[in-house]
Amino acid sequence: MLEAYVKKILASRVYDLAIETPTTFAPKLSKRLGVRVSLKREDMQEIFSFKVRGAYNKLSYLSSQEKKLGVIAASAGNHAQGVAIAARELGIAATIVMSHNTPGIKVAAVKDIGAKVILEGDNYDAAAQYAKKLSENRGLPLIPPYDDPDIIAGQGTVGLEIINQHGDDLECIFVPVGGGGLIAGIAAYAKYVRPDIKIVGVEAEGSACLTLALERKKRVTLNSEKLDLFADGVSVAQVGKEPFKIARQCVDSMVTVNTDEICAAIKDVFEETRTVAEPAGALAIAGLKKYVQQNNLVGPSVAIVSGANVNFDRLRHISERAEVGEAREKILGVGLEEKPGSFLKFSRNLGSRAVTEFNYRLGDATRANVYVGIEVESGIDAENLFEDLKIKGYPITDLTENEAAKVHLRHMVGGKPKTPISEAVFRFEFPERKGALLKFLNNIGSDWDITLFHYRNHGAAWGRVLVGFSVQEKPIDELRKHLVKVGYRYWEETHNEGYNLFLR
Repeated sequence: MLEAYVKKILASRVYDLAIETPTTFAPKLSKRLGVRVSLKREDMQEIFSFKVRGAYNKLSYLSSQEKKLGVIAASAGNHAQGVAIAARELGIAATIVMSHNTPGIKVAAVKDIGAKVILEGDNYDAAAQYAKKLSENRGLPLIPPYDDPDIIAGQGTVGLEIINQHGDDLECIFVPVGGGGLIAGIAAYAKYVRPDIKIVGVEAEGSACLTLALERKKRVTLNSEKLDLFADGVSVAQVGKEPFKIARQCVDSMVTVNTDEICAAIKDVFEETRTVAEPAGALAIAGLKKYVQQNNLVGPSVAIVSGANVNFDRLRHISERAEVGEAREKILGVGLEEKPGSFLKFSRNLGSRAVTEFNYRLGDATRANVYVGIEVESGIDAENLFEDLKIKGYPITDLTENEAAKVHLRHMVGGKPKTPISEAVFRFEFPERKGALLKFLNNIGSDWDITLFHYRNHGAAWGRVLVGFSVQEKPIDELRKHLVKVGYRYWEETHNEGYNLFLR
């Protein structure tokens, strides 16, 4: 199987359109991690993503009749741009189906290239089903994003370039994983010519379909309604059939990373290159950093910067989470005595530590709670900070991993009700698009009194809301049943430590 793929990769036609991207040394990451790190710069392609490789290779092998018919594809963005620009280069009409909550920068880019865009559904799966239906009804060739030998071979040229550029001392290649086309192509080539090189796949925690498939030794389908769409370019419910065949044979390890770790990796890429990677584009760098922490990696390694198509308004959310992802910031809820000088005394007890955020509201007559972000140098440094504050008599709550606190509470500190109320609090996510907030409220309905509400647009594919409901007159079990029927994914936060500190 590998020999056949190597031949297809070597015969690939990608260089009629794609460029050979450089593999550049990353001095800051290398010094910090103690390992020579290089970045494969696929963000330097014309469409700022590696996807142009597989798309062009696939389209170039279509028959003359298929080219006359035109092509159709479904995509969350980068595959769409790859198909669109490949089709333009080959004189083929292209129709791209994208979900309504696809980042605007990707929709605009596809239209600018000249493809026809159809917006359908609130996620990739809905868009893909509609594209398949149109393909069958109109007789148009459907161009898959990853589960196709020609697509895999086109992406495999990334591996060919890495091997040619990096010499004989390469230990690991870190590859972002969505549907598996990129890691399958790279692994097939690398393992055939250099079987000693380790191939490490990196997935977002909320969409780790290949990790689970390798554990269970068969493809599995994740619940598409629960996929984490922060890294929208790799938010896939099931790894492709053909990529999985190769991955089972050629992938050595898998790493999963969370949103904060991805944000920290975006910052790392910026500091090394002065470019802003999209979340999926920085995934491999996040995985490399985590792998180094957990394993004895000593040899030179390459991580792929796979894309840079990110909405500008997402950057505020990314910057907020980057320091936490690097473990350089701790978010704490700290109790202070409510008397003159307490604030100054606490600040002095922090000493020379950098404070990244400080929110204060009166708690009651004797105590106030502060929401504070503090820079730390390491995990040990954080432990020393906690111990020191406890010795000095400060009650502290670590909110660093508290999603509701980081997304909502930091912007809401101080909203305590004037009189005691019986309240239940829930955190929701819904597909972000024009009118989405109104649709969310309409679905919630008017049968329940809303006591608290916070929504903040992060420029992302999903809107996030924290809502409090009065449960004085109706039992909370009735509310929970109602919310299930509403249809949005949610988490109950009534007993969240941060909520109890600052809003209750």
